[in-house]
Amino acid sequence: MSKKIKLLATAGYLPATVVTNDDLSQIMETSDEWIVAHTGIKTRRYALGENTSDLATKVGKELLAKANLAATDIDLIIVATITPDALTPSTAAIVQANLKAQNAFAYDLSAACAGFIFALATAEKFLQAGTYRRALVIAAETNSKMMDFTDRTSAVFFGDGAGGALLEASDAGSSVYLAEKLVTQGNKEVIHSGRIAPLSAIAATNYPKTDAFYQDGRAVYQFVTTTVIAHIKDFLAQNNLKPSDLAMVITHQANLRLIEAIATALDLPLSKFAQDVVEAGNTSSAGIPLALAKAHAAGLHGKVLLCGFGAGLAYGSILLDL
Repeated sequence: MSKKIKLLATAGYLPATVVTNDDLSQIMETSDEWIVAHTGIKTRRYALGENTSDLATKVGKELLAKANLAATDIDLIIVATITPDALTPSTAAIVQANLKAQNAFAYDLSAACAGFIFALATAEKFLQAGTYRRALVIAAETNSKMMDFTDRTSAVFFGDGAGGALLEASDAGSSVYLAEKLVTQGNKEVIHSGRIAPLSAIAATNYPKTDAFYQDGRAVYQFVTTTVIAHIKDFLAQNNLKPSDLAMVITHQANLRLIEAIATALDLPLSKFAQDVVEAGNTSSAGIPLALAKAHAAGLHGKVLLCGFGAGLAYGSILLDL
């Protein structure tokens, strides 16, 4: 007998420091007019003095409080991130310790801006197996620490933040989780971050170095406006739905111009699309759960499409019934 997946709570957290387009124009060759015209983004948040685990921990605490649960009630914690505190230990392990969730196993998942989609789909499988009952699924990013601030084509997009959901498996009632489709098209060049080169020689001067975030903006736009849009249309058709059947579409908050392009392709008004990106910037994997938490708190109900896409190239969709 399949389990019914319940959405017990959603939550989001944005750091306190607001960074405007004018602020960025003081440290790079750009302007508010250029950024708004190309991205629709007006502000973003930077986590000064906070790392990814700090943001994720705050979301975890809020999820537990909203669901009126103790940390010991959690069986699984997945943190989706491409900006971890470290390569090891996992950011999720730090969050598990911070929350004192000693009954939970925890690990990170890396699928870039599709991370929350992949993490949510993974958690659902653990809960369906019947071995585990409750899962915290958190996406958290401190993108600012990975930026090259001489690269205005990338740096102006990104902000920091975290969001998440608390899921529970049940034998009764209806399930919030209706369908999913996950896809990967291996490509290491269009978007990459944190590359570590192999050794070229044995020397005392060797020391690990990573590269900054990079994206080919034109290639990303082409990928989203062709491949991702076709994926959304096919996914809805496979589930016998039309775009107009959806109460809301929550895509990766890449930039407002891409969200507008998706809305046009689906023949839906922009009002049906979450638009957290204008004030929060592109928060990578955290964008979807941040927008979901905001809409959920405002009383969102009905069928909701979540769609993430990013480096990998990884993309996927989940259909929820709230």
